Amino acid sequence: MDIQTLLERVVTQLGYELVDFEMSNRGKLLRLFIDKPQGVTIEDCVMVSDHVSHFLAVEHDIDYDRLEVSSPGLDRVLKKASDFVRFTGARIKIKLRVPADGRKNFVGMLLGLDDEQVLVERDGVTMRFAMSNVEKARLDPEL
Repeated sequence: MDIQTLLERVVTQLGYELVDFEMSNRGKLLRLFIDKPQGVTIEDCVMVSDHVSHFLAVEHDIDYDRLEVSSPGLDRVLKKASDFVRFTGARIKIKLRVPADGRKNFVGMLLGLDDEQVLVERDGVTMRFAMSNVEKARLDPEL
């Protein structure tokens, strides 16, 4: 089982969503981004950190020096199909792998997901982007 599957399983069992994770510094830093409908508190992060570190130490031989757990922030990354459904109506930024209309970067209102196509309204026009062509998508909160 790969590390993402392991982390997803343990975080989900605790009642949270694993939004994203990163391994950096040659795998020595493990960073988790968690969420739940009511939002994430510091206490949530501490509890998940304690549980995940114990789980990895006892049940799996994964070599890391430091574990960080945090909320995904206001500019949360959108990766899964369920993210594009959940955040319908939100303003988002999308970066494409292959340009559309000569561009890779778009900002607009997320209209949802239709048959593996991300629907975004921009300047009154509905644009369709294949999920497989989305390199990165994030919420774009208007502050």
